[in-house]
Amino acid sequence: MADGGEPGTVRPGGRTARVREAVLRAAEDALTELGFSGLDLADVARRADVGKTTVYRRWGTVAGLVADLLADMAEQSVPRTETGSLLGDLTANARLVRRTLTDPRQGPLFTALIAAATGDAKTAAALHRFYDLRVREWAPCVRQAVDRGEVPEGTDAQEVIRAVSAPLYYHLLISGGLLDEALADRAAEAAAVAARAGVFVRGEEGRRGGEQA
Repeated sequence: MADGGEPGTVRPGGRTARVREAVLRAAEDALTELGFSGLDLADVARRADVGKTTVYRRWGTVAGLVADLLADMAEQSVPRTETGSLLGDLTANARLVRRTLTDPRQGPLFTALIAAATGDAKTAAALHRFYDLRVREWAPCVRQAVDRGEVPEGTDAQEVIRAVSAPLYYHLLISGGLLDEALADRAAEAAAVAARAGVFVRGEEGRRGGEQA
């Protein structure tokens, strides 16, 4: 690991990159099968066919490994879709989140990471960074909608994006309801309607709009 770097923050090439890839995929397997409580660096090293010393030296702790895994997932995420309308863009976002959460591998992985974040501060911080990156990736579609006059000036773009995915995470973690495409589309439509109504306008202007509604 480079001098001064935090565990899991190096972005190497060559053999080191192959080792990182193998270890992260092994960590995904272990998390999916065993959950966070079953994640062990020695077991990950065995699964990845990598020396245990290499894993401990590079990632240091389970939290360091999870942080790097989340960083890698953010890097691999599908880029933002542009459809030319706010509803179209938010629907694309909602369907992407839904596909991720219902994927046979990614769904259990996210569930394990979210569960771990409730009891581990470093994992929580890494998960917050991951989600913040994804929200900021999609926020420009709301700003474009402001420019087109679809939603009011002052609309909080990031809050609109959060409003799209929040119901989907709720269904995954709390209600246990069917997480189908129709639900994703309803989440997108609800966020778009609220945005057009000024619900997400920041500050005093937003409060005045709510009083007039």
